[in-house]
Amino acid sequence: MAHLTGSTRNGGSWTPAFLVGINQTRCIGCGRCFKVCPRQVLELVERTGTGDEEEESDWEDGFSDDTRMVMSIADAGDCIGCGACSRVCPKKCHRHAALELAA
Repeated sequence: MAHLTGSTRNGGSWTPAFLVGINQTRCIGCGRCFKVCPRQVLELVERTGTGDEEEESDWEDGFSDDTRMVMSIADAGDCIGCGACSRVCPKKCHRHAALELAA
């Protein structure tokens, strides 16, 4: 099947790979991908279902030290396929795919 392609400044062919998923079990919540994304596609959210809920300890400030944040896709439709997020990710959590054109 054919994929969406574009042209670079020098006339070369370029196929954008759009963000389709984030492996949240590998994500460390560093925020590098969030900072580099030009379109606000990502958001930092609390990790859910870690299994550590019984072990959380609350100190005097009322905040749990075991709260873990991970990246999530906020608006996949805003992704321009630049791939900047995956280039800066130290854990290689991002999954991209080219957009297939309808026949």
